[in-house]
Amino acid sequence: MLKRLRKKPLSLIGLGLIVFFALVALLAPLLAPMAPNARDPYLIPQDGYTSDPTPPSSKHWFGTTEQQYDLYYGIIWGTRTAFKIGLTIISMALLVGITLGSLAGYYGGWLDEVLMRFTDIILAFPAIVLAVVIVAVLGPSLSMVVLAIALVAWPSYARLLRADILSVKQREFVLASRALGATDFWILTRRVIPNAIFPVLVVASLDIGSVVIMAAALSFLGLGAPMGYADWGQLISLSRNWILGTPQNPLQFWYTAVIPGGTIFLFVLGWNLLGDAFRDILDPRQK
Repeated sequence: MLKRLRKKPLSLIGLGLIVFFALVALLAPLLAPMAPNARDPYLIPQDGYTSDPTPPSSKHWFGTTEQQYDLYYGIIWGTRTAFKIGLTIISMALLVGITLGSLAGYYGGWLDEVLMRFTDIILAFPAIVLAVVIVAVLGPSLSMVVLAIALVAWPSYARLLRADILSVKQREFVLASRALGATDFWILTRRVIPNAIFPVLVVASLDIGSVVIMAAALSFLGLGAPMGYADWGQLISLSRNWILGTPQNPLQFWYTAVIPGGTIFLFVLGWNLLGDAFRDILDPRQK
């Protein structure tokens, strides 16, 4: 695996980016220590309540947003938020997608029809629109954003796994296991799913960046993290009034949008490049 990664410089860049962000998330308490009287490390400290952002300085390395939230602190602890959001959503979506896709592909018949038609109904709606509706109904919060995106992300995994299982379940080793009296559960978990799941894992690795962007979009719309929470989408939302600066200096407050936006870009780029590497390694057609 490492030999194949070394042959692809872009894959190494993706791996390097993800390792960098992982280290930032791991070392967040050291890189951005929590205030002594703070009750939650994810709440960004404020240095006043004035509306105008302040530029980068020795006190605030990345400057502040409106209402004087420390941008550097938000970026550092927002890295943990991004990892939690991305990995939690993908794990939940994989659990639902693998369960429904394997049942539909293995048993077929009426069960396949019911599950796949339900999957088609979910896929018929734009994911971001359906997620907005779910969050609006359940109530805006970061946990509801995670749940909503997971509920709209699983259908692609279910359909992809079902398609592979339709092929795998006809192979000789599966037929031999069935002839020897193995239970359906044993065949599914030991023979069918392990031989059909690799394409799903590749797509899931590519989707981590996408779900982080979707969560950031919902936070930007005011449906995700509360005001002052260390979330990259929340930081961009705090910059919306200052993207164009002032008429005299349109780039005066560039840091309020460029720094969190660039952080999201690099995080998503890292996962996309790493996902391409996983595809090349796991796809037998690439060998």
